[in-house]
Amino acid sequence: MNQNATKSRYSDEELEEFRVLIQEKLDKAKRELAFYTEQMEDLADNPDAKVKGLDDGIGTMESEQLIGLAARHRKHIQHLENALVRIKNKVYGVCRITGKLISKERLRAVPHATLSIEAKENRKSS
Repeated sequence: MNQNATKSRYSDEELEEFRVLIQEKLDKAKRELAFYTEQMEDLADNPDAKVKGLDDGIGTMESEQLIGLAARHRKHIQHLENALVRIKNKVYGVCRITGKLISKERLRAVPHATLSIEAKENRKSS
């Protein structure tokens, strides 16, 4: 029988393992966001990066890419911070649809997951 099926939550030791993993990912994401933000500021300060005509859209394209990357990182950071709150509240790793534990393998791959594979697949098919 699947060991996760009999447990209602992960142990404090398991939660600590996930907390460390999430904190490492959060620190990395914050460093990357700072890098992208710095790059955007450099582009904004560089007059050569500004669009001079219709045929000179490279600076704008680069700026849009950096804005997109920064936005994705902000969203990722928010998801990781929410996962830390769930750990603190001892509800981390519990599928919000089925109420069952999300597999450790899934949480290691996607530490901010709130749905089990089963719930995610059912959601896609409906």
